[in-house]
Amino acid sequence: MTNSERALQLLGLVRRAGKLVTGESFVMAAVRDGSAKMVLLASDAGKTSQKQFRDKTTSYDVQINEDFTKDQLSTAIGSARTVLAITDPGFVRKLQQLLAK
Repeated sequence: MTNSERALQLLGLVRRAGKLVTGESFVMAAVRDGSAKMVLLASDAGKTSQKQFRDKTTSYDVQINEDFTKDQLSTAIGSARTVLAITDPGFVRKLQQLLAK
């Protein structure tokens, strides 16, 4: 199993733990209120969404990851989504370790 597959499995665990925010407006609100520790944006998201989330995460100093496609993110969490936010720093650390290898 590759580290990318492990990272996607971790997203399912994050969702079950209740530490995942999904949907564009909810993720944007989480970035603004400081609860989002990392944003995962689908690499095949629309240009408008990409610009919006890149700009917002940069201005609020939130990490952003664009390694996965919509299909991969949607399959990992069990619902169709383009953008996700993780609110738990421990899960973010583990995800970073998996993606760094």
